[in-house]
Amino acid sequence: MKYGYIGPETHSGQIEQKKGRNITGFSVGILYTDENNYPVIPGNVANYSSYPFPVHYKLVPGCTGQRLLNGDPALEKGIIEAALQLQSEGAKVISSACGFFGNFQAQTASALDIPVYLSSLVQLNMIQIGLKPGQKIGILTAYEKGLTNSLLKSCGITDESNLIIGDLSKGEEFSTITNGASAFHNERLRAEVVQKAVEITEKHPEIGAILLECSDLPPYAFHVQQAVQLPVFDFMTLIRWAHDANSQRSYYGFI
Repeated sequence: MKYGYIGPETHSGQIEQKKGRNITGFSVGILYTDENNYPVIPGNVANYSSYPFPVHYKLVPGCTGQRLLNGDPALEKGIIEAALQLQSEGAKVISSACGFFGNFQAQTASALDIPVYLSSLVQLNMIQIGLKPGQKIGILTAYEKGLTNSLLKSCGITDESNLIIGDLSKGEEFSTITNGASAFHNERLRAEVVQKAVEITEKHPEIGAILLECSDLPPYAFHVQQAVQLPVFDFMTLIRWAHDANSQRSYYGFI
């Protein structure tokens, strides 16, 4: 389906659609991992109700969280194949449901004909441009050791000196998720995330914005912002931005 919007102001002429595109009405295709044992609550990237617009998901077979966290190069082929399937099904932009898909950002973007933003980390350069000289970005991440030079470079980040990392992997409740538990205590997890944000901003008052790397963290973005009183970026800000750029509509109003 070509770019378009059918509304009361448009004339419905001939409409064409490519073979293989059996569903329409979405712009963002989202890759997700081959393991989600815990509840995926509203706000999570992998929950349909997180969006005020339709999205389309695609499983990457064999792509576990642990393999992603460690940037297993054997995942590259499957990730690109899944992204190509989303493209063939009509996606106009590709994202994902884990920040560590960013290990394959550069390779996937090179293989597709549509824009690819696999990690919330790709927002870092844009965030930094808006900050005062000397201000830094606080990152809350599921796995600090996974934020390698290679991952950051793949996401377009060349200067790491402006990043302050808050590692959630050792949190009592957060670690239940990464260890494969089928349940977690939402209030306790929220408290851990907020506390980590407060901790890094108190220790580093030069932080001017927060980025939530993990796709499980957007449900707590509001609470983080209330606690630290800073701009908070996450997967949802990225995906909404990507959707809006690929789903433009006419403006109406009085002048």
